Amino acid sequence: MTIESDQLPTTRPTDTIAAGHALRGLLGGRVHLPGDPQYDAARLPWNVAVDQRPAAVALPRSASEVATVVRVAAEAGLRVAPQSTGHNARPLAEQGLDDVVIVRTSEMNTVVADPARGVVRVEGGATWEPAVLAAAAHGKAVLHGSSPDVGIAGYSLGGGIGWYARKLGLATNSLTAVELVVADGTLVRADATRNAELFWALRGGGGSFGVVTALEFRMYDIQDAYAGFLLWDLADVEPVLRTWAAWAPGAPEEITTAFRALRFPPIPEVPPFLAGRAVAMIDGAVLGSDERGAELLAPLRALGPELDTFGRMPAKALDRLHLDPEGGAPAVSGSSMLAELPDAAVDAWLEQAGPDATTSLNIVELRQLGGALARPHEGGGVLSYLDGGFATLNLAMAPTPETAEQGEKDAAQVTEALAPYANGRQYLNFAESLTDASTGYRPDAWRQLVGIRSAVDPHGLFLANHRVPRLFEDGGPTA
Repeated sequence: MTIESDQLPTTRPTDTIAAGHALRGLLGGRVHLPGDPQYDAARLPWNVAVDQRPAAVALPRSASEVATVVRVAAEAGLRVAPQSTGHNARPLAEQGLDDVVIVRTSEMNTVVADPARGVVRVEGGATWEPAVLAAAAHGKAVLHGSSPDVGIAGYSLGGGIGWYARKLGLATNSLTAVELVVADGTLVRADATRNAELFWALRGGGGSFGVVTALEFRMYDIQDAYAGFLLWDLADVEPVLRTWAAWAPGAPEEITTAFRALRFPPIPEVPPFLAGRAVAMIDGAVLGSDERGAELLAPLRALGPELDTFGRMPAKALDRLHLDPEGGAPAVSGSSMLAELPDAAVDAWLEQAGPDATTSLNIVELRQLGGALARPHEGGGVLSYLDGGFATLNLAMAPTPETAEQGEKDAAQVTEALAPYANGRQYLNFAESLTDASTGYRPDAWRQLVGIRSAVDPHGLFLANHRVPRLFEDGGPTA
């Protein structure tokens, strides 16, 4: 697919403040420039530790308003960065936003379930909870993530690992259509028959191709699951982690779990029985009967958890199973993908995150991969499966620059300790700092992705948190 956009400028303005004024007055005053009363509130991402200061922030309410912003920004020589919630905002801000208009789609949040077609249609700024509830009203489920307020667009365009993942695969495989405004300001629809190459790139290729205004994705015949968590004091973590690490690779596909060391601060927002404590937790879901769930969990339950909440749970409740913070929080993190988790890797993990470790990390997490996540999806996009057995995510709350610096250091130490077991690939949805995006893809898929970006956005109008470059960018061919 080639979008002809020869009218767009190929150079950026030297006076970005003046360029930003080209947008003043658009959208009935819902474009905010530096110095405007609403600018600081508008530029604030979900991860409030990230200080993003763009040339302007636009809050459109329709696809036509998105198109207006894209056209005017291009004419002014500014770039455009799509953003719904800003959960993964740091790598975007680290690229520099002086000449960038952030198009915040949070006011485009309509969600409609269509049981006749078996899909949910959402606008580009919708978050997961309304979609989960819309599907549940028809006895269905969608491939949501582990938090109810994550933006659907960013999650789905980057892959998407949820509680049904080892059975049904990445959420991006469930996309049936994406509508977006591309570089010449037109609205296009990409699906299996229209703009098929672009549709392939969008399913896992991220936000480098335009501003997403709507997505459609499949619903599944899931009304409930056998789900919950097992909890131990962190002092008892070693046999639990060794057992889980040996059990997880061969576990049947109907179960998906995560393992975490959690260090809770003593604050009122934390449940009293967890406040100030350090614990180990295994949470997850089984797509099967209670009896099947009990059978699969038996090796873990034999370790005597302090708390066991597994039981029959409605599908609409699973988006809060992981106890992720909601409403915005300051955080820094690091991540990697592991080929395996042998005993030596468990030793390294325990040294960094076990009961005797000195660390600022509040969450040191291992996600169980494999199953359908490890198989290429028939007719899938650029990222239809994940190599590796486990994904890591190491996170620290960072309310101050000093805590952010220490958190980044401690997260990097965990990644370094586990490096001998990494597979060299990244799951970019977990990569919350500037990362070589090519590490998220097979080399052949990356080359094709770069080619499609070059055709769709020849002048580099769009900026994504994990940027797909263009051919011959900056005077030379891309890697």
